Amino acid sequence: MRQSKTLARLRNNELVRMCALGHFMPAYIRHAAHFGFDCIWLDLEHRAMEDREVQALLAYFHLYDIDCMVRPATLEKSKLYRYLEDGATGLMIPHVSTPEKAQMLVDATKFPPLGDRGIDGAGLDSDFILRGGEGYTDRANRDTFLVVQIETLEAVENVEAIAAVEGINGLFVGPGDLGLRIRTSGTSLTLDDAMARVAGAARQTGKAWGCPAGTVERMRELQAQGATLINHGGDFMAMMKMLEASAADFDAILTGDG
Repeated sequence: MRQSKTLARLRNNELVRMCALGHFMPAYIRHAAHFGFDCIWLDLEHRAMEDREVQALLAYFHLYDIDCMVRPATLEKSKLYRYLEDGATGLMIPHVSTPEKAQMLVDATKFPPLGDRGIDGAGLDSDFILRGGEGYTDRANRDTFLVVQIETLEAVENVEAIAAVEGINGLFVGPGDLGLRIRTSGTSLTLDDAMARVAGAARQTGKAWGCPAGTVERMRELQAQGATLINHGGDFMAMMKMLEASAADFDAILTGDG
């Protein structure tokens, strides 16, 4: 089993270099690894991929020695731990609002005595062969991670209890979903207040936390608050920026400004 670069960073209280991927682009994995990223957040919640496509991508993550954090579109227990069997280093689960749900996720993704994950031993995570099983479950529990997303007002209210669940490695704020719920609820809570509470819960329990950041300035702000799980960059935004720049080049030629 390969060792997690994300967990190595977190255990040293270092910033994780993370970017996002939502399409079947094997070359993206190679280039992210080349430029020193530790982890790619593979989004299956809002992007569609077939199971075989995901399995193929996970092989590239192992080939180029970079972590894959899958955000799945399901809570089905066997499907969650199958991502780990197929080579994912970690999972990020959206909309976790209670400690009971957090515990359910630990049960699904961690082996006993921590959880209740089923054992196979014929997946990519065990090099397709389990020789006696000695140490495999301990390594799997140690070298895979579980991140839960704080995206609702209920999650903010319960964040200390969620963070305290053994087997949860990190808290990740979804500013889009949480911001939407704050704006439409009539609450006096602000997004900054909510993030400060998440940061405090992470500090109290020794867990990692973070969120997406679109600019260097925002990354610095988050890091100053103790965030080590920061996503910066992704295939979707890179495509938009490239097309915007290319369109501007055409405009400059056609208008004679270039």
